[in-house]
Amino acid sequence: MTAQFLAGGPVADAVLEDVRVRALALADRGITPGLGTILVGDDEASAGYVRKKHETCLEVGVKSFHQHLPADATQADLMAAVESFNTNPEVDGFILQLPVPNGLDANEALGAIDPAKDADGLHPTNLGKLVLQQAGPRPCTPAGIQAILLHYGIEVAGKNVVIVGRGPTLGRPLSLLLTLKEPGANASVTVVHTGVPDIGAYTREAEIVVAAVGAPSCVTADMVKPGAVVVSGGISWEGRRLLPDVDEDVNEVASWVTPRLGGVGPTTVALLLRNTIEAAESGAGTG
Repeated sequence: MTAQFLAGGPVADAVLEDVRVRALALADRGITPGLGTILVGDDEASAGYVRKKHETCLEVGVKSFHQHLPADATQADLMAAVESFNTNPEVDGFILQLPVPNGLDANEALGAIDPAKDADGLHPTNLGKLVLQQAGPRPCTPAGIQAILLHYGIEVAGKNVVIVGRGPTLGRPLSLLLTLKEPGANASVTVVHTGVPDIGAYTREAEIVVAAVGAPSCVTADMVKPGAVVVSGGISWEGRRLLPDVDEDVNEVASWVTPRLGGVGPTTVALLLRNTIEAAESGAGTG
């Protein structure tokens, strides 16, 4: 068996085309949506992610704003950057690029973001709305994974889904999202992590496995049920080489798997722009 690829590019293209159309509709009313980013330090991978976000803004008619703080920025500097975007009427949504340097409290900064401008969907208010299945911005990587599964017709309802990883930006919110009673969800979800002695005992029983750890090849072929759907949500870097959480040998066991490049990443950016356009529409009275 050789797995088919769950390529994120076509999914992202469809989302971004919708964003482009909606941005044009706002432009006809004299409104230009705006996305802001805050980057602290000079981590090369984080800087690359931010550049990609701003390039995509240009492609779909969204204005971009950026604040780059030095690695030795203080917590007060970070909070000031958050507040400047909170009060900037041209910025409809913004994000704090994670991770931040040691010594800074990312949770305090995320909690200070105006929930209506929370383009990453990580503010406690918006995570609470996710729990209650209320309207609001959803975390971009989990929402991107759901969009991929929907696009390729992967049935999720009633399926046994195992998520490897419990982080607050991916594993934990994805577990909430996939248990909601809605299309692309309504699954039976188990979350396992490094505190579980035998992760493979769980993943081998799963029909869908999502790796969300950020550790290279933490899910291998012997951990996957033949014919399962496997998504690599977490990544890490070895120099300039991107390393997914899912080992390439899984391709010989799974029915569907995300590729090493062009998997979940493109959809994460696209869903960020969708959250931004929805914030702009809401502020313009069209949401």
